[in-house]
Amino acid sequence: MREFLVFLLWLVMDISNIFAEFINLVSSESNDVCNKEDKRTIAPEHVLKALQVLGFGEYIEEVYAAYEQHKYETMQDTQRSVKWNSGAQMTEEEAAAEQQRMFAEARARMNGGVSVPQPEHPETDQRSPQS
Repeated sequence: MREFLVFLLWLVMDISNIFAEFINLVSSESNDVCNKEDKRTIAPEHVLKALQVLGFGEYIEEVYAAYEQHKYETMQDTQRSVKWNSGAQMTEEEAAAEQQRMFAEARARMNGGVSVPQPEHPETDQRSPQS
């Protein structure tokens, strides 16, 4: 059993090294393609061209499909984010009150559910001093 586990560990490490080498190879070729086009940022098209140049053309359709899926999911996430953020905005006072409420909840959780009163700070106290 021990010998089998050692073999598996060796196999995983070898696969990891092979994968890292593949990524380096594709990255380097993508960078070369990018530089030939006088671009500064590697684009998905550069990666697809690099795969073709390196002889991995049979994977281009699958890589392109994964890229399109990624674009679609990113667009969906962006739309959800815009929809969520486009709601009514809080005033500064409401935001400060909400922040204090969340701090109080966090303090209560940290103290095992026991609410510990916080000392008042004179510079934030809005009341006029008593004479």
